[in-house]
Amino acid sequence: MYYNSAMKTSTRIALTALALATLGGAGYSGWRFFNNVGDAPKYKLAKIEKGPLTAVVAATGTLNPVVSVQVGSQVSGQIKEILVDFNSPVKAGQTIARLDPETFQHRVRQAEADLDASRASLGVQHAERLRARANLADAQRDLHRKQSLLEKNFIAGAERDKAQTAFDLAKAAVQVADSQVQSSEAQIKQRQAQLAQARIDLDRTVIKSPVDGSVVKRSIEPGQTVAASLQSPELFVIAKDLSDMQVDTSIDEADVGRIRVGQKAGFSVDAFAGRQFSGEVRQIRKAATVVSNVVTYTVIVSAPNPSLNLLPGMTANVRIVTAQAESVLKTPNAALRFRPPNGAEDKNPAPSRSVPPAPTFQGGGSGRVWVVDSTGKPQTIAVKLGLSDGSMTEIHSEELTEGREVIVGLTAAGNKPPSMPGPRLF
Repeated sequence: MYYNSAMKTSTRIALTALALATLGGAGYSGWRFFNNVGDAPKYKLAKIEKGPLTAVVAATGTLNPVVSVQVGSQVSGQIKEILVDFNSPVKAGQTIARLDPETFQHRVRQAEADLDASRASLGVQHAERLRARANLADAQRDLHRKQSLLEKNFIAGAERDKAQTAFDLAKAAVQVADSQVQSSEAQIKQRQAQLAQARIDLDRTVIKSPVDGSVVKRSIEPGQTVAASLQSPELFVIAKDLSDMQVDTSIDEADVGRIRVGQKAGFSVDAFAGRQFSGEVRQIRKAATVVSNVVTYTVIVSAPNPSLNLLPGMTANVRIVTAQAESVLKTPNAALRFRPPNGAEDKNPAPSRSVPPAPTFQGGGSGRVWVVDSTGKPQTIAVKLGLSDGSMTEIHSEELTEGREVIVGLTAAGNKPPSMPGPRLF
């Protein structure tokens, strides 16, 4: 009796477990069935807008003075006096520093003494030339007398020959004296040039500002020795006019073709958050800069600074306006990147009508956007592309109008991950 009762209890438990498993499987299948009903893709939509569009090139640059002059020393010596400091305003020709002039003063005195000696030597050479000319005149008179006497047979021919020799020697002596005078005169000019050079070097011990401006850098201290050799040492840097500055901007080679001289530009600096400064493109430099195989070109953007708030060396975030349109159809760039999931495309899309040509001043190329048709399926429409500001792109199509909705993505319901598998029943 006990054995039969235990067997009945075990059978009842097994049947109950089997019934529960069957019900669970049926429930899971029903859940999967009803859950799959909502698996049809659901799309995010955005409206096509009409309005202004501006294409820009963004880059970073550094603020610099338009004219920045490095002031150095052309002579070596010890700094004796500094008359300006950082931020000091200076005028062209103003003395800003002095070197110790003692060595150069002695050189001037030595050059003056050499010049005086050369002038005295020239005086001696003039006297020698006068004496040589006097000897020449005497030898010429004696030669004429001997020639007359020889013609009358009063003297022998040897006497006349001696007179001729003496005349030739006197003539040569005059030529030597003339050459010595010319040599002394040339030596005087040389001494004068040496004296002028010594005086110039003495004047160069006084360092003067070459332009009107402000001292933005000072690299020396009193007592420091300056050694001018192959390159002039930098003593000061003077910015000519801080009210008119420029931004040296590095533009990528992919964008430099869109830059033109005269284009408007705006920039901001971290020191004045929220404030925008304006300028324009002044110059596109052709010299390329290559860093880690990245090619950039320097574009100079003007930066008017009447309030003198902008300082040299500040980092500027520049936006150069390359093209503008006042009233165009534009769509989000996400609509141009969208592709429907597999199986959701319209198998027989309506043929697209002709697309008007894109404007020639910017952009170009073709693309397509997707719209939802009357059956809820995505349908493609070909478009021509124009301006782009990075988030919106100008489009040209006869099938699209302002306010038309285009697909930009899938909602979470239409793009959810695959559901987790159910529990194992056996």
